Amino acid sequence: MKRTGLITAGVALTLATGSAAAQQQNPTRVGVQDPLDSSGIGSLNVAGSRERVTSGTAFNPAISVILDGVYQNTFSGEAHGPAGFDDGHDHGHGHSHGHGHGGDDGFSLRETEIAFSATVDRYFDAIAILAVEEDHVEIEEAYITTRSLPAGLQLKAGKFLSDIGYINRQHPHDWHFVDRPLVSEYLFGDHGLQDTGVQLSWLAPTPFYSRFGLELLQGSGGIANYVGDEQHTILGYAGDPGSEGPQRLRWRADNGLDDASGPRLVTAFAKFAPDLGYSHAAQFGISGGYVSTWQNQEAHSSGRLETWDGDAWFVGLDAVYKYDSGRAYGHGNWVVQGEYFYREIDVDYASRNFSDGSTLVPTISGGTSDEFSGTAKQDGVYLQTIYGFAPRWNAGLRAEALGLTNNSLDPDRGSNRFESFGTSYRYAAQVSFMPTEFSRIRLQANYMDYADDNGNDHDHGAWTAMLQFNMSMGVHGAHDF
Repeated sequence: MKRTGLITAGVALTLATGSAAAQQQNPTRVGVQDPLDSSGIGSLNVAGSRERVTSGTAFNPAISVILDGVYQNTFSGEAHGPAGFDDGHDHGHGHSHGHGHGGDDGFSLRETEIAFSATVDRYFDAIAILAVEEDHVEIEEAYITTRSLPAGLQLKAGKFLSDIGYINRQHPHDWHFVDRPLVSEYLFGDHGLQDTGVQLSWLAPTPFYSRFGLELLQGSGGIANYVGDEQHTILGYAGDPGSEGPQRLRWRADNGLDDASGPRLVTAFAKFAPDLGYSHAAQFGISGGYVSTWQNQEAHSSGRLETWDGDAWFVGLDAVYKYDSGRAYGHGNWVVQGEYFYREIDVDYASRNFSDGSTLVPTISGGTSDEFSGTAKQDGVYLQTIYGFAPRWNAGLRAEALGLTNNSLDPDRGSNRFESFGTSYRYAAQVSFMPTEFSRIRLQANYMDYADDNGNDHDHGAWTAMLQFNMSMGVHGAHDF
């Protein structure tokens, strides 16, 4: 199901057939998308002609609302975060139990998405997406895209989901499973790689679909975590508690991290979709990025402050294959999808304590300097398949591994090095029913076999069941192939 907007007849035909060749009928046409593209918006179309839309007055804006509710129950075992990524040692991965898509047991209205999209004029399209959760509202995406740049070029500017990988661009209602893959969530954050900046993409004039892109992003979280120069504060008491009572003191000192102007993150991607005929479609991608400034800090109640300061890079591969059986309502269709990502974060670590009420000094109790340099090396992979076993019904299986290489950012302060942990695994099975194209009900079971940070790898696992409903109101675009 397309998230928002209306699309041109040419793009709709491509999505329906899954043929990359259909795109080559006019390879320089702005807005042509690959047959596997499940996000973004096409230009608004009036009476089948884009040329007739010359201002933002026609159907401006198109509005859609998507409800996403989940019931979750961990019915066996005890769920905890995978070692080296979470479980009380979250150092800037952007993961939070409070707002993570994994959620807590019980009922939750996980996200209500309100989207506004429009063709502003003959030069620009625009989209704004608000994510309304139970305790806050945030701008999930708000960007413009050009419509008439030459030579297959397109510029995007604003806040958007990066085009790295495959699933990163998708919103939760586009997923084939209730939850995001572990590698996406723990390497890039709850919402994937989502940032503010600009993207320049090029649809190359090749006999098959090929698209290349470069993104300059501010770098504000997850793989590009940033803190900057701040003051660390601790409260204490001094003096003999006499008739006037103890004196309350407030100590402040710089955290030792420098400010760094953006953009701090640059990414690049390439996507290829060979023409496999009428019923088959496939897309292969490679992507990567470099972070010039990666920082994080963690304060402790004792007044100790841990800091990490360095840079980072990542690289990934993705692939998806889709088969259209030609039968009614997805019956007999197949989707096979997988991604792998690897990242390195090279940082200077320091554990600082107040020395005289005004200065943070990196020392431990024995007086030895508690600072060192190291590199975190972590990766993850998933593979999933979906089959339409009956009209409007599909079932899917997914297998995941996180931390095949798992040298974390958790410090072993006694030996001046970062700790290494084992690999965490998760397996999922789901059954989905779509009464109409506007609604979906999904039942899913996860088995989590996570490594823990006590060295007791895979001594116990946990089972979780989830029931999801997904409802769409308003403008409804074409379905994916």
